Amino acid sequence: MSQHITVSFGANREYELTVHDADTSGMTKEQARAWLAKEFEVLECTPSNPMGKILVLDMILNVAKYGGEERFKQAGDWARQFAAAVGVALERPAIRVDVAGFLVG
Repeated sequence: MSQHITVSFGANREYELTVHDADTSGMTKEQARAWLAKEFEVLECTPSNPMGKILVLDMILNVAKYGGEERFKQAGDWARQFAAAVGVALERPAIRVDVAGFLVG
């Protein structure tokens, strides 16, 4: 099953990534969350929740935001790994990460 991940930074600034089964083979939800958590730390993201609990949706949005639009424009290894982690973490056929609106749908 393929998953379609769209990362949007605003009008006419959307990047579509397709995740195939081969891209996520052997990746567990825990591994996907761990990759997002590692990137959250590496990118020095600011938690959305002042209470300290970081939800997976917050990690996804902040990693996309702090990772920057250029990484998605290039559609390189980092963007593909992001898409695979998001696909495994959320288990949906189509996912939209709206960085500008700070919403995952």
